[in-house]
Amino acid sequence: MNGLEALILGLIQGLTEYLPVSSSGHLAIGSALFGLDMSGEQYLTFAVAVHAATMLSTIVVLWKEIEWIVTGVFKFQWNNETRYAVNILVSMIPVAVVGFVFKNQLESFFEYGGLFLVGAMLLVTAALLSFSYYAKPRQKEKISLRDAFLIGVSQACTVLPGLSRSGTTIATGLLLGNKKSSIAQFSFLMVLIPIAGEAFLDLVKGDFSPAASGIPALSLIIGFIAAFVSGCFACRWMINIVKKGKLIYFAVYCVVAGIATMALSYLQH
Repeated sequence: MNGLEALILGLIQGLTEYLPVSSSGHLAIGSALFGLDMSGEQYLTFAVAVHAATMLSTIVVLWKEIEWIVTGVFKFQWNNETRYAVNILVSMIPVAVVGFVFKNQLESFFEYGGLFLVGAMLLVTAALLSFSYYAKPRQKEKISLRDAFLIGVSQACTVLPGLSRSGTTIATGLLLGNKKSSIAQFSFLMVLIPIAGEAFLDLVKGDFSPAASGIPALSLIIGFIAAFVSGCFACRWMINIVKKGKLIYFAVYCVVAGIATMALSYLQH
């Protein structure tokens, strides 16, 4: 992987991590178009680096909200901040179960499905975004524990590449009747601990290995910076998009991208 490829893939990761179009799916598509063998240690090393970059961009953009939650929690009383933190913890339960119990099966499933699976899941993402756009549910003042858990279940399903994490969780939150102004922020905050935890486990197990991956250090740095900068932009942009209720445009994009990806998979075989 050269510097230009790392730059483009980093930009793709940063933008699509927040936009409801699937970052993992687009990373796979971009790698295929460049003819890169993004499998095994090479894929994992680059994916961990750019995911860490987008996690950092979330912290930067939503720092005031994070500070509000942490400050409230350490008051050691039941308040809005503690309630929000508990909701985030509850949303992580389904992700933890899937990650610990079904991770190997899902990875083998992806290897079998390849780009065709990515395309199919992009179509599912489009359907979810469309449902949330045309549905007219009530506007709840606060996200409940039940809703937090169900949003977490939807996030657990996004281990399938092509099924957008942000698109799926935001669409689920909207279909459950939560306010547009709060659901995007919750969607981005709820993934911080799972991403950090997964990266930590990869480091502990030794799966993250820049030297063994064959990716030049400079390319990793370029990819990290590109993902961070584009992630900061996309995070702010996506919050405003959700507030304005314009997710239907991304549904149209996912349909086109899904069909094109499935066609590319067919041509490769």
